Amino acid sequence: MVNKVASVPYDVVDRDEAAALAAGNPLSFLRVSRAEIDLPKEQNPYGDEVYAQAAGNYKKLLDEGQLTEEGQPCLYVYQLQMGDQVQTGVAAAYSVDEYDADKIKKHEKTRREKEDDRTRHIVTLRAQTGPVFLTYRGRKAIDELVQQITQGEPLYNLTAADGVRHTLWKVVEPEALVQAFAEVPELYIADGHHRAASASRTRAQLRQEAGAAWSGDEHGNYFLAVSFPADQLRILPYNRVIKDLNGLSPEDFLSKLGQVCKVSQGADPSPKQRGQVSMFLGGKWYGLELKVPANAQSPSDKLDVAILQAQVLDPILGISDPRTDKRIDFSGGIRGTGELEKRVQAGEAVAFSMYPTSVEELMAISDADEIMPPKSTWFEPKLRDALLIHQV
Repeated sequence: MVNKVASVPYDVVDRDEAAALAAGNPLSFLRVSRAEIDLPKEQNPYGDEVYAQAAGNYKKLLDEGQLTEEGQPCLYVYQLQMGDQVQTGVAAAYSVDEYDADKIKKHEKTRREKEDDRTRHIVTLRAQTGPVFLTYRGRKAIDELVQQITQGEPLYNLTAADGVRHTLWKVVEPEALVQAFAEVPELYIADGHHRAASASRTRAQLRQEAGAAWSGDEHGNYFLAVSFPADQLRILPYNRVIKDLNGLSPEDFLSKLGQVCKVSQGADPSPKQRGQVSMFLGGKWYGLELKVPANAQSPSDKLDVAILQAQVLDPILGISDPRTDKRIDFSGGIRGTGELEKRVQAGEAVAFSMYPTSVEELMAISDADEIMPPKSTWFEPKLRDALLIHQV
């Protein structure tokens, strides 16, 4: 039954994809996280009706006993396996105070409309229905405790339709793990900046509404997250697709590219090292060799995605703000380079296949209180929504 309820994260699918995944399955949690799929297609996804539908669907799952509330505080160990990639983290309610104080470090700007959506979703349901993905520099004490826990009988052990295996163990005596995590100097948001920001905004709203009655012990002071040791994680590339060549012919575009980097024909679709970008243009793959600018001082300026933006996308293709420009789109590495070929062959102008950002680069940028360029990292495998829920 858990396999019917648990779903992909709300933000990795569009409305049509969510509707297709939930088709024929009234228990799918996508009917809570993307409740617009139960309403007419022309429905505004941020309309009052969507949040009311989400609350009704959530209540139905609770009333039918599809979701179970724990009778005591506990932690969970959550293991993900995709092929030979295995990562094991600790699921818990983490401190909003530490998030607000930047003790839980960030590397991404959030968009107000996405924050508005998830904040309203949490407040309406009084529940955080999907975890934030955190990471930390691994510690032997935590590894040993987690290893002991995974020797026991799991609470859930399911393989999702995409082949990813999700295994959870309940930790009914969590004190040792809590103490071990108290020694971790920094946590980093790997994925889920909007979920975390929305949890903070929810706490602020609930605290304001409660006024003097707010004690500080409320569940809203915490947010649902899973923390994984950094050395177990894998980041896939986040590729770029451009709709037009900014008025240039393919020949002129290649000529301008040759003035800022080395261009070669017949490249592998997937770059083999940092500083390399593969480009699909006119039915052919080209290799670009980027150079770190001599004046690059900050860790974020040295990322391949930043160099491509500064040397190619902005000055040659006229894309000055990739966060807002409608001429650029992004394709997560899980979709592969075949997706880039397909999109260009279908009419888009050019695609760039990136070498993945490393976890070490992510943490260095977070430590420097810098912001990564948009769509710099794609983490796989993804956590499932609804396996764990934090009521506020």
